Amino acid sequence: MAEDVKQGSQPGWTASPALTGLLRLAGEGAGGAALADALRRLALSHDEVRQAYCLAWQAGTGTYAELGSGERLPPGPGDPLQASDAALRARLAAQGEIAVAALLELPCWLAGRLRRAGIRAGLALAVELAPGQPGLLLLVLDEAPGSGLGRWLGELLGACLQLARAQLQPSPVLGGDDEASLLLDADGRLLDLNLAAHRLCRDCGLEQVEALLPVNHLPLLRACLGQRRAVGPVSVALGERTLLWRFVPAGAARVLVRGHDASERLGNEREAAQARRLYRLIIENTTDLISRHTPDGRFLDASPASWTLLGYWPEQLRGSRLRALLHPDDVALMRLAGEALELRGYHTLSYRLRHRDGHYLWFESACRAIRETYTGAVVEIVSVSRDISARVQGEEVRRRLAEVIEATTDLVLFIDRRGAITYLNQSARRTLGLAEGQDAPPLASLLDGRDLQRLLETGLPCAERSGAWESDMRLHPPGAAESLPLSLVLLAHAGASGGYFSLVARDMTERELREAQVRRHQDELAHTARLVTLGELASGIAHEINQPLAAVVNYASASQRYLQGAADNPQALARVAEGLERINAHANHASAVIRRLRAFLRKGQRRLQALDVAAVAREAVRLCAWEADNSRVAIGEHLPDNLPPVYADRVLLEQVLLNLLRNAIDANRETHPHAASRIRLTAGVEADGQRLWISVEDQGPGVSEAALAHLFTPFYTSKADGLGLGLSMSRSIVEGFGGELCAERRPRGLRLLCRLPLAGGEHPQSQQESR
Repeated sequence: MAEDVKQGSQPGWTASPALTGLLRLAGEGAGGAALADALRRLALSHDEVRQAYCLAWQAGTGTYAELGSGERLPPGPGDPLQASDAALRARLAAQGEIAVAALLELPCWLAGRLRRAGIRAGLALAVELAPGQPGLLLLVLDEAPGSGLGRWLGELLGACLQLARAQLQPSPVLGGDDEASLLLDADGRLLDLNLAAHRLCRDCGLEQVEALLPVNHLPLLRACLGQRRAVGPVSVALGERTLLWRFVPAGAARVLVRGHDASERLGNEREAAQARRLYRLIIENTTDLISRHTPDGRFLDASPASWTLLGYWPEQLRGSRLRALLHPDDVALMRLAGEALELRGYHTLSYRLRHRDGHYLWFESACRAIRETYTGAVVEIVSVSRDISARVQGEEVRRRLAEVIEATTDLVLFIDRRGAITYLNQSARRTLGLAEGQDAPPLASLLDGRDLQRLLETGLPCAERSGAWESDMRLHPPGAAESLPLSLVLLAHAGASGGYFSLVARDMTERELREAQVRRHQDELAHTARLVTLGELASGIAHEINQPLAAVVNYASASQRYLQGAADNPQALARVAEGLERINAHANHASAVIRRLRAFLRKGQRRLQALDVAAVAREAVRLCAWEADNSRVAIGEHLPDNLPPVYADRVLLEQVLLNLLRNAIDANRETHPHAASRIRLTAGVEADGQRLWISVEDQGPGVSEAALAHLFTPFYTSKADGLGLGLSMSRSIVEGFGGELCAERRPRGLRLLCRLPLAGGEHPQSQQESR
């Protein structure tokens, strides 16, 4: 029988692959786990066996424990430290077999495990997995086996294992091979295999070793025998594993199939190939210039970015010297870079290279030295270069801007969204009296409360929307007695760490002085104009004063006569009292006329106050009433009594209205020299409720479209004896109040419209915001 087992390929009897594998493992002296798996495969190859367990005796614990990679039994009941299978071992040593039904009656640990696993029928056979290593093979059957069958099977297995160990020797071809090896005949039947093949089959979780081979292993085997050459390698994918097999002729009718698990190697090769493709993709598509150089600065190779950056293809750069492209001022930098690479092995520098078109570009290069393994000498330099021309230009622009900001006489402050000052230039520090390095004071201490609120609530949102916001404010330097007028521009900026704002402020003290001087000159000119106007109105003024004076003289003479005849006339005293009363009334009237003239001729600084426009307009009408009557011009007043007040100087506003009325009288007199005409004086509040308007509309000849554009130009006039300063001065006065003066053509005549801000708003001189 041993001869038949050893020559399993002889005609008349063929061993199963499971039995062949078991015998091979026994002959090669395989360990208990591999032999246990082979025993289980052999047992499970029979249809009657539902499950098989291979267990070995554990002398230390006195129990049986599973071997191999098969299914495990559950633990038994009770304390594992008190477990014992001694009774079972004694029974097997005496009988060689025991039915599962009888085993369940024994007082042993394995019996409890079988009960928990639900095993009720089967057979336990005593086997010796290795010399001196007792064990058992538990076969789970559907029904109890016949008497003596188990003992006979156990003796047969033991004899086969003993015979295999005694007579079977490892094949000289397979035994010393670390790779999995199978010996097949011409029809693909398994003749022999080594221990490495068993391990590979177990690691892959396969029951049959033939499942390791490619599905087309028969055509490959025949090709190997027919062509008498090795075929392969052929790959087999088993889950995440990849096996490589090679078919080698081993005689006339045999083939040796050798293979191994190449999953890790193939995975590494795939990753390496992917990395090479990725590196090549990066090098070919990066915007940076990747180049290799000799230690003396010659190009060995360059990436395609050389064309985009320098105008040269890599083929044109190979063999050329880098120094030929360097800016003359940067040659010394390359010598220092070579010394640094020799010393440290890496270096970063910035320099200029000449483009093919002739202009120079700034580059930043990170260089690394490649050294010879044994001597350490630098044999090659790898460099990654980036065009930083835009960055250098930007830094230069920022440097120049910083110099301008520090040198400018304007105050420059950087603030955040909360209004905290983060930077001040030198001019701002000098103005605030701050030493270098001293922290800036809070913005709330430098501005008035209303100005600060307007800056934060109105200025910041406006600057974020439109980029800039302008206003006039006053700055209060710490410890200074007087505040400084500022013309301020707020700019919004976007930074890497968030948005911020800059305040550019100019000291407007000199401008205020000039504006005050201009206002004084304007007031002098207006006073002169009032004197001229009064001279032009002299006839009317004389008439208005002579009339009450003549009445006073008449009433005084009559009173004297009544007093002389008082003794004879009882009514004389009553007449005298009546005369004195009328004298007093006419004298007061003359005094009021003189008082109005003196107020109109007042000279001094303008006094802005809330005024009733209707009252001022009526005063202006009274001043020119005699002139209007002489010219047969009626002035129609449509002035509501409930107009809101405006903020202006009374004398200057009265002068403007008088100038408009007299111009209208002249225009009417020119068109209607011998007929009656009319001037319409009206006032009202605009629809938005922000301004009040006063209109003077005449019935004169009007003006042409071309003349309308020059109507307010100084020294422009249509009168033969006029200077052309009245309307120009009037517009300047109205604009000083924060209003405007304009003219509109009418079908009959001209309408002059004056708009003034209401007194309830902000002071006109502080309303300077343009954005």
